[in-house]
Amino acid sequence: MSRIAFIFPGQGAQVCGMGQDFYENSQTARQVFDKATELMGFSMPELCFEKNDRLDITEYTQAAMVTTSIAMMKVLMERGVKPDVAAGLSLGEYCALAAAGVMSEEDAIATVRQRGILMQEAVPVGQGAMAAILALDAAAIEAVTDPMEGVWIANYNCPGQIVISGRKEAVEEACERLKAAGAKRAIMLNVSGPFHSGMLTGAGEKLGKVLEHVEIHEPVIPYVANVTAQYVTSADPVKELLVKQVSSSVRWQQSVEAMIADGVDTFIEIGPGKTLAGFMRKINKGVKTLNVEKWEDIDKAVEALV
Repeated sequence: MSRIAFIFPGQGAQVCGMGQDFYENSQTARQVFDKATELMGFSMPELCFEKNDRLDITEYTQAAMVTTSIAMMKVLMERGVKPDVAAGLSLGEYCALAAAGVMSEEDAIATVRQRGILMQEAVPVGQGAMAAILALDAAAIEAVTDPMEGVWIANYNCPGQIVISGRKEAVEEACERLKAAGAKRAIMLNVSGPFHSGMLTGAGEKLGKVLEHVEIHEPVIPYVANVTAQYVTSADPVKELLVKQVSSSVRWQQSVEAMIADGVDTFIEIGPGKTLAGFMRKINKGVKTLNVEKWEDIDKAVEALV
């Protein structure tokens, strides 16, 4: 019997048209989008399905991504595919919380809307930056960045890909130092802020105030927290972990390794794109990875697990 993990992508995977085929083919998916429209006060189908400038703006992106991934997840679960554990990359952690029964779908969508606004407002545009460092191991990157001020490791994505974040000048300097230390490439990312860096500590604290009004339930299944890369099996640490997550490193590779060590052999990436599937190939080729991003993927996933 397969042990299944539902995994959810983060910001950056959004694409115009995401989830539209689910909306058109499933009453269940349509209800998720329509509920999001009620909560947000703007049309979620319009934001996700029609060309516009808002989809790539953080305060809109986060709610759009979580709505889309939850709609897809609910259709998959309706077809009888249930996870043993859940995890999500950064923003995707809120979908994992919904999958684990820790947070209602409505609260997940409403909370990330506030999270997006707080992250957008935390640092003036142009002051922060992020960069992907390729083909240099974590220890070598840490040796360069740890002594530096104004730069942090944002994401441990997979072997050979780590993202750094922080003050623009510090990130640019770190890129030069890391290339000198042997990095194959250092690519500045097209993002609106220095996410998962110490510059967003204040945004995390403000998110804590938002979370005071959110009901957290005991997990029905465990989820893996970005901050610790460990299983969460109780409601107690959830809010503190979500506050820290805004300014802490996303330990994605370590999270996946923890699930594999627990016997997970099938990972289903739910949401637009195949970013996490790409990471999986570099973390461990021995496990099965499926994608659900289009309507026809539901049948493929169900058939693959029968």
